[in-house]
Amino acid sequence: MKLIFAIINSDDAYAVTSNLTQSGFSVTKLATTGGFLRTGNTTVITGVEDDKVDDVLKIIEKHSKRRKQMIPTSAEMGTNYYPSVPVEVTVGGAIVFITPVDRFEKI
Repeated sequence: MKLIFAIINSDDAYAVTSNLTQSGFSVTKLATTGGFLRTGNTTVITGVEDDKVDDVLKIIEKHSKRRKQMIPTSAEMGTNYYPSVPVEVTVGGAIVFITPVDRFEKI
């Protein structure tokens, strides 16, 4: 058995979780915050048998799309502030961690 943690963009959370659930996987969803952009993410957790890991990864990949986004930045020199200059960054996709499970029990 494997435990899968997938950190996805909050914009993709509904599509990922609903498709995992429709495919018969139990899902726990946590609201999390990313470090770089400090924006909302969703961490999806599911436990699956080893032979189902690829099925879960396909669903996550299909519904976690990368996209371009403009974010404001501000430059500062001493006491003078300069207007923010937007920078284009890529957001979305997924970061997935897969760990082995030594023991699993429903209580």
